[in-house]
Amino acid sequence: MADLGWMLLAGYLLGSLSGSLILGRLRGVDIRSMGSGNAGGTNALRSVGWAFALGVVLVDIGKGVAAALLPLLSPLFSEVLPVSLSSAGALCGLAAVAGHVWPVFFGFRGGKGAGTAVGAVAVVAPWCILPLFVVWLVTLIGTGYVGLATVLAGLSLVPSIWLLGPEPLPPILGLTAIALAALLVFTHRSNLARLWRGTENRFEKARLLKPRR
Repeated sequence: MADLGWMLLAGYLLGSLSGSLILGRLRGVDIRSMGSGNAGGTNALRSVGWAFALGVVLVDIGKGVAAALLPLLSPLFSEVLPVSLSSAGALCGLAAVAGHVWPVFFGFRGGKGAGTAVGAVAVVAPWCILPLFVVWLVTLIGTGYVGLATVLAGLSLVPSIWLLGPEPLPPILGLTAIALAALLVFTHRSNLARLWRGTENRFEKARLLKPRR
């Protein structure tokens, strides 16, 4: 049990290594003082440019992958993990997402967790990646709203992990999917509020399906 605790802590610390803030320091900028103020890939793209945003996304996805793979180190420890490797990986991935949202190294002000969540899901539930991407892409090209696309993709994780996953599905995987979906809704609450008020920024270049006038 102690080994799992250390792995969860390591997952959280990995998540706290915010890609946009680390790369931003190398460029002498704080992404949280630009654009929407969010330390995520979308704000990085709008405020700094595509090359910077690509680096941010790769770092954020990569740390989700690394956190979910931490349980593979369990043979190096003396204790046996109290849950399966996939369940432990899901918990470590969730810890990394929490670290991304509330990074200990950056005053607990981080991003919204989507990229890190994708990295973790790619390891512990790879069958969900295609449905998530389809939901995200269809929503984006249909509406132009990145936040809405991310929220709906996150919510689609819950049915995808149960309907497309192995039987029986480890309960921790299902609970982690619910937790990730709820966390993405929470971190995008300002986007949802702006959508409700009709003031949300639209990514027009991505909106391919525009209504005819």
